[in-house]
Amino acid sequence: MFRFTLRNIIRQKAHTAMILAAIICGVVGTILAGGWVHDIFIKLGEALIHSQSGHLQIYMKGYHEAGSRTPEKYLISEPNAIRQQIITLPEIDSVMARLNFSGLLNNGRSDLPIIGEGVEPDLEAKLGSAITITAGRQLVDTDVFGMILGQGVARGLRLKPGDHVTVLTNTLEGTLNSLDFEIIGIFQSFSNDYDARAVRIPLAAAQELLSTQGINAFVISLKETNDTERVATRLKSQLDSAGLEVKTWVELNDFYEKTVEMYKGQFGALQLIILIMVVLSVANSVNMSIFERMGEFGTMMALGNQGSQVFRLIISESTVLGLIGSSLGVGIGVLLAWVISAIGIPMPPPPNADIGYIAQIQIVPSVLLLSFMMGLGATVLAACLPARLVSRTPIVDALRQNF
Repeated sequence: MFRFTLRNIIRQKAHTAMILAAIICGVVGTILAGGWVHDIFIKLGEALIHSQSGHLQIYMKGYHEAGSRTPEKYLISEPNAIRQQIITLPEIDSVMARLNFSGLLNNGRSDLPIIGEGVEPDLEAKLGSAITITAGRQLVDTDVFGMILGQGVARGLRLKPGDHVTVLTNTLEGTLNSLDFEIIGIFQSFSNDYDARAVRIPLAAAQELLSTQGINAFVISLKETNDTERVATRLKSQLDSAGLEVKTWVELNDFYEKTVEMYKGQFGALQLIILIMVVLSVANSVNMSIFERMGEFGTMMALGNQGSQVFRLIISESTVLGLIGSSLGVGIGVLLAWVISAIGIPMPPPPNADIGYIAQIQIVPSVLLLSFMMGLGATVLAACLPARLVSRTPIVDALRQNF
């Protein structure tokens, strides 16, 4: 049967080429679309991780829900002991402390409400690879009273590097406090909303401003993003007794989850469209091939072959074509993904951002398998109905096609 199947496939050169072309186009299209969508997920996730959230953040329990209203109730009072406990995990690259505050930024002429972060400058600069310094330079540990601010804040108060500003805020006891800072640099992150309100100052200066030695959060940078869930699980078991909670970067960025769900829905619809196109294209070629060979099948049945044997022959031919076409499609799709990724696809800025990026085509094993199975399944499915009709055609009617 297998040898007979191969002989028929080789003999029907034109129809075989048409069927293979339809399968290959469908498989390649699915691989490229799926790889592009997964690249969006990766690029968006890394931008969020390396501009704002890190891979993991650790708070006192309840801070994420209510800490912005009563931050004094959710301070980590002994950060050094907690840091030493966290940093021992081999997957962790660095651990940095943050102290969050809100207040007014004054340039001597007007005020602007801001959200501030007291940070460890050198560690944050290493984490923030997705932050672009548009003027001046990065904050470093030696900038005792230095400040970097988002470009939206800089535009709002018409500030530039070298200018001096005053931060006015409430201490944790409720009294007013202020400190003067020098603008060191202006940054642009992934989010326009963040850039419109955010400033960063050294952690020691923020602690002096708020009159505390505590911190609000530890931000953890991992060596590999894929280790996020595993490390989060281990830290939750270690720190639960200390009254601390662990949040992953996905939990901290609701925008990311919604974006992923949207693109997954769009990709699912695209897969369905490609599947329908492949089924229709292959069905058309299979129907033409089968009904042009109706006399051949009638002769086979006249010589004693059962209708079920003819049905199995047609299905086996379609299966072999599906295997060949899907395999070629996967190979061509991977090759095109490498070529396109080497060149890059310039993409416009996503919503709520001003920075574009270079997209690539990710080679995702699950997408390769799905594309292969879709090409094979569509080919076999397209052959079922015409194979059934031929196998049930009376021998006399089938033989008439020879004349």
